[in-house]
Amino acid sequence: MILAVILILVAITIGLMMYNISINKKISNFNNLNQRVTNLNILQEFMDTISKTASVEEKINQINNIIIERYQVKYSTIVVYDGTKYVIKASNVDEKHWEALSSLQSEPMFAESIQTSVPKYVTVESENERLPYQKVEFARAKCAMFFPLYIDNVYIGYWLIEGGKPHELDSIDTTILDVIRNNIVSILRTVENQKIIESIVRDDKYSSLKSAEYLYGEGRKTIDHYTTSTVCMYRISNLEQINEEISRKTGDRVVTRVTEVVKSNLSNEYIFVRYMGPKFAIVFSGVDKEAVKSFMEQIKEQVEDLEIEPVDVEFEPEDDDDEEILARPKINIIMSTYYKGTALEGVLKKLEEYLDSADKNENEINEL
Repeated sequence: MILAVILILVAITIGLMMYNISINKKISNFNNLNQRVTNLNILQEFMDTISKTASVEEKINQINNIIIERYQVKYSTIVVYDGTKYVIKASNVDEKHWEALSSLQSEPMFAESIQTSVPKYVTVESENERLPYQKVEFARAKCAMFFPLYIDNVYIGYWLIEGGKPHELDSIDTTILDVIRNNIVSILRTVENQKIIESIVRDDKYSSLKSAEYLYGEGRKTIDHYTTSTVCMYRISNLEQINEEISRKTGDRVVTRVTEVVKSNLSNEYIFVRYMGPKFAIVFSGVDKEAVKSFMEQIKEQVEDLEIEPVDVEFEPEDDDDEEILARPKINIIMSTYYKGTALEGVLKKLEEYLDSADKNENEINEL
């Protein structure tokens, strides 16, 4: 009888153990799944940040803020080589410490990490110590993890996270942090083209307008305040003829005068750039094509009423020709609708292709 009870108790114990193992496995699987969902959500936040109409600096700072908030990291700093020096792209550390934080690639303690791409973890043992790379500060950080960053196996900088207590980062999941590091690299790669575009915007000498690249960076912030906008491109269709038959300096004056007429009628909400050569683009933010067409009809009339005196004429008129030489610009106009979130460059390319393929004598207002 006692033996039977013992056997029953053993069976119950084994059953409970198996049940507990099953429950723990389910909890572990649930936690892993939950972590994957969390990581996917954070990755989605990263992607949403990249797609925003903001500067490269604003995007990287937002990414850093997401890391700090969602992973509960006390300090996070992203440092990137800009071609001449290492610069802090994002950090929540007081700026008085930035000089030290932007020179960690020179610290011997991180040399092996840079060479091997393996993160380096450092910590102090007591509150009275300081980390080796800290020059003048004591209280701020007591442990740190250094992650070198690479694009196509080329070292481009590092990501540093820091804790305020000794050994605070001992148990942090480095697998997750490695995923974040890869995301940071992907983001830096993604915004690299945007940075290039922002840096090559120029002011045109004769029209005083921004170059076309302005539309894809700073200008887009204004454009994307609206769901739809009208994109208009016009070409001074006889500019080449004026350059050849009168003089190039006269053509430059034509560009200046035509731009003055158009610009004087435009709201600050509208983005006006010199697209290329005789082609100019205007984005009427939040305005439909019918309203723009009516407006451009008036602009066209004003422009084509201009009579511009020649500059540095390259030929003498015939003696029996008493007619005064004047440059009279003609413009050919095409427009289309731009929808927020779609490819603005694609719309502009179609407008450009239309103007380039149109008859040189055409000077109308058309729609695509």
